Amino acid sequence: MQTSQEHHSSGSIHGLYHQPMQQIEPYCFSPFQILNNNECPDNSSQGTQVSSFPTYNDQYFTLESSPATGYIVYDSPSGVSISPNRSPFSPQGSQSYMSDPHHSSDNTYGSPATGSSVVDGSELSHILRDLEIKLLGPESEIDDSCSCSFKSAVHPPSNQLLEMQPSLDLEQMLIACAEAISDGDISTAASLMDVLESMVSITGEPIKRLGAYMLEGLRARLLSSGSLIYKKLKCKEPPSSELMSYMHVLYQICPFWKFAYMSANVVIGEAIKNETRIHIIDFQIAQGSQWVSLIRALAVRPGGPPLIRITGVDDSQSAHARGGGLPIVGEMLSKVAESCGVPFEFHAAAMSGCEVKLENLGVRHGEALVVNFPYVLHHIPDESVSTENHRDQLLRLVKSLSPKVVTLVEQESNTNTAPFLLRFRETLSYYTAMFESIDVGLPRDDKQRISAEEHCVARDIVNMIACEGPERVERHELFGKWRLRLRMAGFAPIPLCSSVSDAIKDMLKNYSMNYRIEEMNGALYLGWKNRAMATSSAWC
Repeated sequence: MQTSQEHHSSGSIHGLYHQPMQQIEPYCFSPFQILNNNECPDNSSQGTQVSSFPTYNDQYFTLESSPATGYIVYDSPSGVSISPNRSPFSPQGSQSYMSDPHHSSDNTYGSPATGSSVVDGSELSHILRDLEIKLLGPESEIDDSCSCSFKSAVHPPSNQLLEMQPSLDLEQMLIACAEAISDGDISTAASLMDVLESMVSITGEPIKRLGAYMLEGLRARLLSSGSLIYKKLKCKEPPSSELMSYMHVLYQICPFWKFAYMSANVVIGEAIKNETRIHIIDFQIAQGSQWVSLIRALAVRPGGPPLIRITGVDDSQSAHARGGGLPIVGEMLSKVAESCGVPFEFHAAAMSGCEVKLENLGVRHGEALVVNFPYVLHHIPDESVSTENHRDQLLRLVKSLSPKVVTLVEQESNTNTAPFLLRFRETLSYYTAMFESIDVGLPRDDKQRISAEEHCVARDIVNMIACEGPERVERHELFGKWRLRLRMAGFAPIPLCSSVSDAIKDMLKNYSMNYRIEEMNGALYLGWKNRAMATSSAWC
C-alpha cells in the first residue's frame, strides 16, 4: 500500500493496494491477534505442510526451513518511515464468545471469579507462603536447612538465585519459572519471580519488555487469578480515542494488518472482477477501513462499478474501542461509496462470530458472496472448549452459502490445544520476534510505544499464559490445521495470483528488511527474520 501517490488505473487490480486508505481512527485489539509459531507439534494440524519441528530451543517453523524457492529478502530501510499521509490502523477488538459449561479438560489451573489483582514481588511472596502453609501445614514453617529436598537441589533458593543473577539468561529464567508452576513447585516459582522482577523492564530491550508481561501472566496463573487479572486489564482500558492512538502507532511501524488487508483485497478483486452485484460479509469489520480501497478500485472498473453490499460483524468490545456501534462504520463507508459513485448498502450484525446465524447475514439470491476472516477465527471456540464446536460450525455455515471466495488471515501459531508449558514457550518465542519487530520502529523509551504494548499486547499474553477453558480466548492454530478444518467443511483452496505477493512486496519496502514473505502450501507467509508470523489464504 503506497501512500505517496494514488493510482486509479482502470481495470487494474493493482489499484486495490496502491490506494491510500481513508483516514479512520484505529482502535485497540490485540494488535497482533496475530502471529505466532508452532511450539507444540500437533500431527493432526500439520497436514502436508512442510515445516520443521526441532526441540524447543530452536524455532519450530521458520521461513528458512521450508523447501523449494527460499524466502525473499527486500531491500527495505532498516527503520520505518512514517508518513503523515499513511492510513491509520483499523484493528480488531478482542472477540468475546459465549461460555459453554462443557469446557476443555485442560483447565488445570482454572480462573475463578475471585482472586488477587496484580501484586508486587514481595507481596506475592507473602501470599505464596500463606498458600504453602495451608497446603503443607504449619510444619512447613520449620527451618528446612537440614532437609535438602530434590526440588531445592534442582532449583536453588532465592538468595542463591540472586547471587547467580548476572550469569542467568532471562529467557531461561522465564521458562524455569513456568516449569516450576507446571510442576506445582510454588516456593521455587516465587523465588524465580523475585529474581525475574529485577531482570525485566518495559523500557528495555525486546526480551526485557516481553519478560515483564510474561511475568505478569505467570503471576496471574500461579495465583489462579488469570481471569480476574485479564478482566481488570480490560477494565483499565483508556478511552477509545487513546486506544486508537496506541494502535495507530503499531499500525504504522508493523505491517501485519496491512498484510491482512492487502492480500485479502487483491484476492477478492480478482474473484469478483466480472460481477455486478457483490455482497461482502466481514466477520471482524473493525473500522471498515479495509474496504475503502476496494470501493475506490471498483469505482473505476471498466463497464462501471458494481452494487456493493457489506455485512459487518462485530461485538461490543469492538464497539467500545471504536467509540460507537456499527452505524459509525456504515456511515463512513456509505460516504466513501457516494463520493466514488458506487451503489452501496451496509448491514450491521452486532454480535460475536459464534453467535451468527443465517438470518443475521442477509444473504440475497443473485449476489456474488465474499467472506472475510481477518485474524478472527482463532477467537471462536472449537471442540477443545465447547461440545458445540463453534469454530467448525461457523465454517460449515459459510460453506452452505456457496461463497465466491473466502479469505483467511491468521497467526502462524499453535496455542490452541497446546498444554501450558509448551504454550508458554511458544508464546515466548513468538512474541520475542514481535517485540523485536516493534523495536526497530520506535525508540525504547518512546511513551506511545510503551502504552501501545501495555494496552494492546500485554492483555493477550496474560490471557494465553494465565487462562484456561472458556476464559482463554487466544487460541491460535497452524495453517495446516486451518487447512484441515476448511477442507472438512467442504472448502477447496484457491491458488494465489502473483499480484498478491507483488502487493505485499511493494508494501514491505517501507519496512525493515527483516520482514520476509514466501508462498507455499497454498498460502502466503509473512515472517520476521526466520520466523513465520502470519498466513493469508483463499478458499471457495
